[in-house]
Amino acid sequence: MSVLKDNSKYILNTRNKADGLKLMSLIKDTSVSAAFFDPQYRGILDKLKYGNEGVSRGKMRSSLPQMNRDTIISFIKEINRVLKASGHLFLWVDKFHLCQGVLDWINDTELNLVDMIVWDKGRIGMGYRTRRKSEYLIVFQKSPVKAKSCWRDHSIPDVWGEKAGKIHTHSKPVELQKRLICAVTLEGDVILDPAAGGFSVLTACKEAGRDFIGGDIVYGEDF
Repeated sequence: MSVLKDNSKYILNTRNKADGLKLMSLIKDTSVSAAFFDPQYRGILDKLKYGNEGVSRGKMRSSLPQMNRDTIISFIKEINRVLKASGHLFLWVDKFHLCQGVLDWINDTELNLVDMIVWDKGRIGMGYRTRRKSEYLIVFQKSPVKAKSCWRDHSIPDVWGEKAGKIHTHSKPVELQKRLICAVTLEGDVILDPAAGGFSVLTACKEAGRDFIGGDIVYGEDF
């Protein structure tokens, strides 16, 4: 059975060009098994005011559409709606948002914080004091919370070292995402990424034998 409503123009297993909220509005309730969400927020750049937005990597990052807090919460509420019971949301955050706290983003949802993974990117980033080398993947599970029957790979470390390809300014680790997809879903399940960026989750789904639904307003393709 398709996870998409009958009037949807979007396609499984492809790089849809789409506003994530519009895409999710055309997904049926409780139909996807897991979701990844990498919000495009300025966060640490606004806080530290590096002033390098006009060159190279900074220019690429600053040119992307930004999400404010209310938009992020709207995305998470829609993810909560389309997730199956006991399905997982993997939420990417940086150090700034990790320290500030993100639990208010899941108010009025059925999502529960159950774990976190530190991604060691293998390269040094910005920082006035310590230089950033990691990002953080917060793991939420929709109620009811279950572990043994819903998470089948118990050898995934909570600190993961992997260099991501330079496909996108916010490229993410394909192998980590593939391991997580295999840990919490079965072949034929649908994985959601409503702000897909470089579509690393699509790549991970293809390698894992899962179906993908997602898109990106900038890097997607019209069909």
